[in-house]
Amino acid sequence: MNLKKVFLVAVLAVSQSVAAIPAWAAPVSTESTTPQSVNAAANTANTQLQPGSTDPLPPAGTVIPTPTPAPVPTASPVQGIPAVTETPAPAATEVPGATAAPVDGTVPTDAVMPTATPVTDTPMTPSMTTSAFGEGQLILMMNSNKMFRNGTPYTANQPMAVKNGVSYVSIRAMVEMVGVAFTYDAKTKEVIVTKGTSIMRFKTDSKIYTVNGTKFTMKGPAYQFKGTFMIPLTSITYALNIPYTVDNVQKRVILTLNTKPTASFTVQPKEIYAGETTVNYVTSSSSPNGTPIVEERWSDNKQDIYDQPGFYTVIYSVRDANNMWSDPYPVTIQVLQPNQPPVAQFTTDKEEYKMGEPVILTDTSYDPENEELTVTWNNRALAYFNPGPVPIQLTVTDKHGLSSTAEKIINITSEQLYTQDEVTKLFTIPGDVISMDGGMIPALPNLPYTLSSEGYTLIRSNSPETVNTEGVLYRETSVGNTRFLVHHMNNMSTRQKLYVIATNNNLYPTTITTQYLGIAGPVVSPEYTGKISVEKYYNSMITGSAQSQITLQPGQSMSIMTDLNKVAMKPKDVMSLSADLNSDYPVLYNVVMVEQSKDPLAELPILPILDRDGVHNRGTYPDSTRIMNVTDLVGTTQSKLILGDNVNDKNLDGIDPMNGTTASNSGNFGVLYKIVLERVAANTLITFNPRGGGYLGSILVNGTIVNVPNKGKLDKSDMNAVVYRTGEYESRVEMVFTVASGSNLPVNFVFTPLPAKK
Repeated sequence: MNLKKVFLVAVLAVSQSVAAIPAWAAPVSTESTTPQSVNAAANTANTQLQPGSTDPLPPAGTVIPTPTPAPVPTASPVQGIPAVTETPAPAATEVPGATAAPVDGTVPTDAVMPTATPVTDTPMTPSMTTSAFGEGQLILMMNSNKMFRNGTPYTANQPMAVKNGVSYVSIRAMVEMVGVAFTYDAKTKEVIVTKGTSIMRFKTDSKIYTVNGTKFTMKGPAYQFKGTFMIPLTSITYALNIPYTVDNVQKRVILTLNTKPTASFTVQPKEIYAGETTVNYVTSSSSPNGTPIVEERWSDNKQDIYDQPGFYTVIYSVRDANNMWSDPYPVTIQVLQPNQPPVAQFTTDKEEYKMGEPVILTDTSYDPENEELTVTWNNRALAYFNPGPVPIQLTVTDKHGLSSTAEKIINITSEQLYTQDEVTKLFTIPGDVISMDGGMIPALPNLPYTLSSEGYTLIRSNSPETVNTEGVLYRETSVGNTRFLVHHMNNMSTRQKLYVIATNNNLYPTTITTQYLGIAGPVVSPEYTGKISVEKYYNSMITGSAQSQITLQPGQSMSIMTDLNKVAMKPKDVMSLSADLNSDYPVLYNVVMVEQSKDPLAELPILPILDRDGVHNRGTYPDSTRIMNVTDLVGTTQSKLILGDNVNDKNLDGIDPMNGTTASNSGNFGVLYKIVLERVAANTLITFNPRGGGYLGSILVNGTIVNVPNKGKLDKSDMNAVVYRTGEYESRVEMVFTVASGSNLPVNFVFTPLPAKK
């Protein structure tokens, strides 16, 4: 070939190379690295060639460099690097050294794949410094085996080559520069690359490689040349998740490496007290390439026990086997003053009392850290009925278990002021229990009242109370004011969720307004869930906290009152709900229970409608607000008002829409009673007395919630929880009451004249 032909071939190669650069590979401009300085570095560096060996992949460090002249970058420009999924480009002029792979695809027995080695005999120029190439960068020079990692020059065992329009690199040089592990399987002719938990396999003469068993297609097949396993650059960067750019001006490919390990730690416990708490440091560290962590470093103020309170910033770093340090990870620890015990103290309004004279105790205990204290009294009473000295103790305990006790001795004289019965009636606080002969209460006269109602439609979903399988517990359409009482137990072996789903089957949007709402559970106590749901229901009446609106478009279904399903019900858990809603158009309501991971809207069309259990009640009942107005003077003689007996207070009648039968609301659960006592005599005691069994609930009295009782439950007919006590003047009393689910009916409100105060 004469010089003219050589020149024409070179021109053709340059034109094809430029045409192959993809549109996204815009030239990268740098300030400190010039084409002349890069070319100079490439031309002056020595190239590592393969020495003879019988091991195709000997351990790193066995390389015997053989200097040869480096290829000149301008002799044959490299082809561009297309995306992995593009169709292979037509064959192009190949750079020197990128010759065809062996016909049989085998590795010569004397071949070796030496590691890329640092250049030690090439002086560094300003254009080759870290600032020029960038920290965390690997730069591959086109038409050359020259590589720069973080500004340090290296030489690969083969230069980047173009074969059939595809840019190839030595896989060994790449993975060693990145810092991941690899092996070679001579039987399968595969290079196996491991990065963290990912295992990649590249096979000789195949376009297919796998990542954890998933197949990917490369632009060109891997091949072996002079003992070097060559692979498309785009494939290895994609497999290792390494972003890169092409600098066509300076003929280089710039790969961005994430090689730093990461370090973090947490501190336990959450509260640390000076001189007391042993600090536990729980560390976590990793390398993006799975490189082992070989060293950790802490700042000097890391201490197991801090002597002084204050704020301490502790810094943690780790180094991996590639000598890469993580970024420092700081945590600021607050060290508190040592916990101080609380101080128990109290006062009495007097030092000496008559028998039956009320003793007023005022707790003045405090905690130095202003924490809430648990209070326990010993020998405390409203009054004392035996003469002599009486010791009274108060113990307060903080949340750390430190406690303090105070004692005071008062003197009781032999003079009598009140009897024990008089003291309990006159001075027992609302919610506490007094004893009253339960046998005589049924014989007391009933208060006369006028009865009216408000048009709230009650949906009572309480059967089956114990739910044994997923399904629809209740289905009903309602418009306007609608009241819900929902009370169910999960009797399945899996966690379940309870939903109320609203569906708009109208041609117009409909708005649902939540007025009052109380939700309790999931817990295993039916009585407790009933009490708490009613208490929250009353509280929403006082505060308006539950008021909200949603609008359903035609055909739309939505889960409403979603606090009901925030927490899944474990086996035997119970959920209770009391709520008042309003809708401007009819709404179809479905109460459903499904396994916690299921979508109730998707499941609704296929859920079975569950049958009632034959013990508990379900049904739709109109006019579920009962207004009892008492105009006569109450309290001059003992009397009662009985609720839920189906004699004086009749059950609501309705239907069971699930099977179309009539229903009677036994116990009137879900009915809201508004009891208006226009005239209550001065010095009248109002108590709450259960008659059908155990009771645990609350009442709204003149806008204040009163628990019945404050502690435990009412489970005997002679137990009476104090509800209200009038003062020295006649007054008006309003009570709002609804039966708590899990409790029993009937119940009495008992009105008793109080003894005169002395």
